[in-house]
Formats: sequence, C-alpha cells, structure tokens
Amino acid sequence: MGFTEGIANIFRVEELRKRLLFTLAMLFVFRLGTAITTPGVDISVMREYMSSSSGGGGLLGLFNLFSGGGLARLSIFALSIMPYVSAQIIFQMLGVVMPSIEKLQKEGEAGRRKINQYTRYGTIALSIVQGFGIALFLESLHVGVRQVVPDYARGWGFRILTVVVLTAGTAFIMWLGEQITERGIGEGISLIIFAGIVARIPSALYSTIKLIPGNDKMTPLAIIVLIAVMIATIGSICFVERASRRVPVQYAKRVVGNREFGGQASHLPLKVNTSGVIPPIFASSLLVFPATVASYLPFMKGVSNVILNNLWLHNVLYVILIILFAFFYTAVTFNPVDVADNMKKNGGYVPGIRPGKKTAEYIDLVLSRITFGGALYLAAVCVLPTLIIEYYGVSFFFGGTALLIVVGVALDTVNRIEGHLITRHYEGFTGTKGARIRRRRELQSFSI
Repeated sequence: MGFTEGIANIFRVEELRKRLLFTLAMLFVFRLGTAITTPGVDISVMREYMSSSSGGGGLLGLFNLFSGGGLARLSIFALSIMPYVSAQIIFQMLGVVMPSIEKLQKEGEAGRRKINQYTRYGTIALSIVQGFGIALFLESLHVGVRQVVPDYARGWGFRILTVVVLTAGTAFIMWLGEQITERGIGEGISLIIFAGIVARIPSALYSTIKLIPGNDKMTPLAIIVLIAVMIATIGSICFVERASRRVPVQYAKRVVGNREFGGQASHLPLKVNTSGVIPPIFASSLLVFPATVASYLPFMKGVSNVILNNLWLHNVLYVILIILFAFFYTAVTFNPVDVADNMKKNGGYVPGIRPGKKTAEYIDLVLSRITFGGALYLAAVCVLPTLIIEYYGVSFFFGGTALLIVVGVALDTVNRIEGHLITRHYEGFTGTKGARIRRRRELQSFSI
C-alpha cells in the first residue's frame, strides 16, 4: 500500500511530475540517438564482429556496455559519456598533484563552475582522440572478406567525419546530462549510463534463455541458484552502498553575549564504499588494454591471450587491481587532513582524540579499515557472479560494474524522489511520512 501510494503521490506534486517527465523525455532522446548510425559504415558487419568472442571483449566491449549497445550499432552516441567520465576522473586526480586545481576545488561554487568548464574542454579533447582511434580501427576491421568501412568510404574524409560526429554526439549527451541534473530528477550523467545498461537487459535475457535448452548444466536447480545469486548480489549492493561508519564529533560550547552556541553532538559519516564504481572501471580498462593494443601490435597477442583466456589469472589480477584502485581513488577524493582542519576551525573534535594532526590520523585509520572492507565487497560483487555464470556456461553477464551502477543510481534516484515527497508532506515509498531511505552521502564529485 505504501509503495503504491508513493507512486500516486509523485503525480500529485506538480514540480515533481514535471521533473520526472522531463527526465524520461531526455532519456528517450538519448535512446533515440543510439539508433542513428554514423555515416560510411556497414552495421551488419559490425554487429557480427561485436557478437564474436574477439569483438565482445577488449576496450570496445567496455565502451559498448556503457553506450547501451551504441557502439555495436555504430551510432552517433557510440562514445557515450565515457570521455566525460574520464575527464572528471582526470581533474579529480590533478587536484592532488597540481596546486592550482586543488585551489579551485576549495573555492566553493565558483571553483566548481571553473572545474566543470575545464572538464567540458577535456571531454571534447578526449572525444577527438578516441573518435580518431575508433575511425582508424573501423577501417582495419573486417569479418572474413566483408569490411566494416567499404573501400569507397575510406580515407581522411571518413576519419574527419567520424571524429566530428562522435565528438558532437558526446557533447550532446553531456548537455543532456546537465539538463537532467538541473531540470530533472537525479544525477544526469549517472542516469544516462543507467539507461544505456538497462536497455540491454531484454536482449541479454533473451540470449540467455535461448542457450538454456542446449546446456546440460542448466537444470531447474541451477536456474534457481543463479536467480538466488542475482538477488543476493543486489541485496548486498543495496546494503553496502548505504552503509557508513559514523565517527562521533562533539562541538565545544561558545558563549556570545548572552547566548550559548554549540555543545551539540554530531557525527562524520564515512562510506564503506567511498570510491564507488571507479575501481572496477579502472581495473577492467587496464585488463582489456592489452587486447586492444594487440589489434595494432601483433607481439602483444601473447600477453593478451594469457590474461583473457586464463580465467583464474584474469580474476586474481582483477581483484588485486580493484583493491589497489579502491585505496588510490579514496585517497584522491577524501583528505583526512582537510576534514580534521575544518572540524578544528568549527570547534569540533572526536571524543578522546586530540584535534588537528591526531584527529587526521584517526580518521585516516578508520577510513583505511572500512576501505579495505569496501574493496573486498567490490571484488566479490564483480568476480563471484562471473565465476558462477562461467561455471554454468551462460553468456548473460549482468553483474559487476553494470549491476553496481544500476542499483546505485536506482537508490539515489529513489532517495531524491522521496525527498521531494516528504518535503511536501506526502508519504514516500516507505509508507510513512517520517520514514525515509537514508540518503547516499557521496564523498566525491563523481556520482556513479
């Protein structure tokens, strides 16, 4: 009853209704764009290549995942939003090594707008580089005697046109994401990636169902086990993504005139998974990089085959890289020294810990411990479903990074809708006016 009433309340609030409809309209435009093909290519050959084992892996497979199949269709949105995400990550990391970027990050709204402007420029630059690389790769791609780019379309005309089209497509998606963030519900970039992944679920399910009759391992018990693993994985993601360690913070009392301020107790929430889905994305990109390079440099094929064909070696390297990137990205996005200094300036302190350096060391110790647990959680979510699916010989892969993004974005969007409903004294999805799903406190600007 509560959930049904919550859905009905969405359409009773005019502003919320407009925001929701605007978001759906923008996502429809995005999905419509994935059906528009880049000029000068043969889609049937590209689809045949992407459905093969060589095309499904590598960096192309990763791009195809986040573009919602747009790369397999060679659409104008083939690069999707990945250049923008990469530019965001680059500028976050530059904030550690470049004082000028770090200064902008601390200047509040004005600094954020300036960094966003630089991020847009970086997105265009990365789109040009990636678009040119894809154009060269498409010219060299063939399935048997059939070529993705026919002979009459090859040359600098095709390369320049492809770069312009793909760059314009990425710029348009970036604009769509910003419009959704400003005038819709949720984080626009996250929702665009979410829509691209979710759009592939029906075809993935259909392909899996077709393989079940010819698979001896797919007994009724095995199907039940796979469904149970999927449900358990989703439940674990929901639990951990909302989990945080609350460090108690006490504020000293201050007397100004005849009034007394402060003295209240608060807490500093430290998310268990501070790094989000960045570690799996980085780890996947690094592992498939040799396969991509092998397309141009034949001597790399040996390294690529060892990494991709040896399941256990691949997964061991994957787990190690996820753990390393989890610690690295957490260190980049969260600075215990700055937190301790801000706490000290506002008269706050952790009970039993001296303000300043000791507080920073304590926060760093707590953050390191929970980050290790969060890294193990990320590795388990990304690897265990893959091992089970590989054992049963099923091609359907909707785990790991994709599942983390889908569940995380869904939770965040529901939180935002609940916020609008409860602010206007309506019941949320939880069924009571006072209850609310705990808002995900992101400790980094990259929201996925």
